[in-house]
Amino acid sequence: MRTWEKVLPQDTILEGYSNKFYSVREMENFVVSKQDKTKIFVSGSIRGGRQLLDTYRFICETLRENGAEVLSWHIADPELEETESKMTEQEIYDRDMGLLAKSDALIAEVTVPSTGVGYEICRALDLKIPVLCLHRPDAAVSAMVLGNPYPSMKIRDYSNKDALQEIIIEFIRAL
Repeated sequence: MRTWEKVLPQDTILEGYSNKFYSVREMENFVVSKQDKTKIFVSGSIRGGRQLLDTYRFICETLRENGAEVLSWHIADPELEETESKMTEQEIYDRDMGLLAKSDALIAEVTVPSTGVGYEICRALDLKIPVLCLHRPDAAVSAMVLGNPYPSMKIRDYSNKDALQEIIIEFIRAL
């Protein structure tokens, strides 16, 4: 069994979860319990640049505080690159596609260009999973995102954390 499979069973959430984001090693010690919550896959740049790590954390925390379960918690892990360096490319792909397939929605932060994020957006749309793309107003977002006519894809810009939080809450309440 892979480490991430022991850490995050697909139909569970963490009990006693606080404002701190935990490494894989720390999370292995959490007790999990069954919950029926909206499952969200959060997507953001990893290899393309981690400059929005605090924003990814904020998105995950906002979702948790509003009753959603973040399946791709790893996006907000400051040790993610180290953790993934111990995984094969196939393991990373299998993990992410497995989590995405179990998601009720995808929230993608697209300010930092990322081939992986674009792939996850396309895959979610193919799976008929609603998508919310978020970006800062000054970002050079791909026309493939901005021009996408899929009705299940929403694109919103945000200028601060209050606006970002409001957009996220509005999106998950509409699911």
